[in-house]
Amino acid sequence: MANRFFMTRTLPGALSFWVLTAATPLAEDWPNFRGPDYDGISDETGWRKNWAEKPPAVVWKAEVGIGFSAFVVADGRALTLGHIQDQEVLSCFDETTGERLWRHRFPSELGAKFYIGGPGSTPTVDVANGLVYQLGKWGEVYCLSLEDGSVKWFRNVAQEEKLSVPSWGFNGSPLLSGELVVLNLGPAGMALNRQTGETVWSSRGDAAGYSTPVPYEDIVIVSSGDGWSGVETLTGATRWTIDWATRYGVNAADPIVWDGKVFVSSGYQKGSGLFSLNRGELPRTWAQRLFRSQQNAPVRLGAYLYGIDGDSSSRAKLKCLEWETGEVQWTEDTGYGAVAAADNHLIYLRADGRLGLAEASPKAFEPIAETKVLTRDCWTVPVLANGRIFCRNSRGQAVAVDVRTLP
Repeated sequence: MANRFFMTRTLPGALSFWVLTAATPLAEDWPNFRGPDYDGISDETGWRKNWAEKPPAVVWKAEVGIGFSAFVVADGRALTLGHIQDQEVLSCFDETTGERLWRHRFPSELGAKFYIGGPGSTPTVDVANGLVYQLGKWGEVYCLSLEDGSVKWFRNVAQEEKLSVPSWGFNGSPLLSGELVVLNLGPAGMALNRQTGETVWSSRGDAAGYSTPVPYEDIVIVSSGDGWSGVETLTGATRWTIDWATRYGVNAADPIVWDGKVFVSSGYQKGSGLFSLNRGELPRTWAQRLFRSQQNAPVRLGAYLYGIDGDSSSRAKLKCLEWETGEVQWTEDTGYGAVAAADNHLIYLRADGRLGLAEASPKAFEPIAETKVLTRDCWTVPVLANGRIFCRNSRGQAVAVDVRTLP
C-alpha cells in the first residue's frame, strides 16, 4: 500500500525512480469501487480546497442512464454503469474532456422495485492488461477491452450456476485478486478465472448481500442477507462468520478492516458492530444502533469513522464515530448521501446534489463550503481522481468537477 503522505509519481527519463517527499502533489487513479485501497480514501494531495473563495466548477456533463454505479477512473478514462432503454450500459469517457469513447450494452430489466432501479455495481479496471470487468444486475459477467469495449469473454453466472438472485439484483462490484475475479454471488461469494471466466469456486444457498468483496490478507469478506463471511481467497473455504440479519437482506455497505478488527453496518434500524478477527464466530467488541449505513460505508481516518447514518427515506445525518467504542462524537443534519475522503478532508455529496468539503475532525463538523453540482437523487459516492471529482445521481446525470491546483 502506498504511503498516504509521501509517495510521489515516478520521475520521467533516466531518473525514473520512486522518490519520497512531502512537497510534491500526488495524482491518483481510482480503478475500482472505493478506490485503490478499498477504503473510500484517495491518496491524492495538492488538489484545491479553497472552495469558499473559489467554488469548484463543473467541467463536463454526461447522461449515463438510471442507476447507482459509482465512477472508476483509470488510464485517462472514466467509466460508470446505467440503464438506458431496456439495456444495461457501460459508458467510457475521456477523463479530461468528457468525450464518450465507447459504450457496451446488453438487454436488462430495470428492476424498479420500490425505487428507481438500474445497476448498483461499479466496473473494475485492470490497467496493466487493458481490461475492464463488469457485473450486471442479474448476474451477467463481462471482461471487456478498456480500449474499445470489445468483449473478451462473457458468462451469465446466475443462470449457469443456478444462483439465487437478491430482491434488488446483484450490486457488489468485481474484485481482482491474483488470477481471480471475486464476486459477491451466492451466500459466501464466488471466484472466476480472470483470463477465461471459468468458475474456480462458488457458494450456493441463500441469496448474496449487496456489498463488494473486501480483501484482507488471504481472505475476502462477503455479505449475504444473513451476515458476513470471511472466506479464503484461493479456495472459498469459510474461515469465520458474523450473524447479521438485516431487514430485506440489505447488507450493502462494505465492511472496514483495521487494527485486527472488522466493522460492519447496515440500515433499517439494524446498526453497527465491531468484531475481533478470528476463526469461527468473531468476538464482538461493541454493537449499537446509533450509526446505520444503508448503502454507503463510512471512511476511517485514524481512530474515527465518518459517514451517513440512516436510510434514504429517513432524516439521515452525517456522523463521526469512534472506532474502538462506537461512541458518536458529533452529528450534522446533512440528509442522505455519501462520503469519501482525501488529505484529511471529507468530500460528501448530499442527496439533493450539493457537493461539500469539510476538514476531518472528531471534535466537530468543520465545513469549508458546498456547491450545487446535480439535481436529486444523489446516493452514489463522489470520486476524487487526478484533480477532478466525479459525481452522479440516480437519474443518470453525471458531472466532473475541477479541483486541480493550477499554476
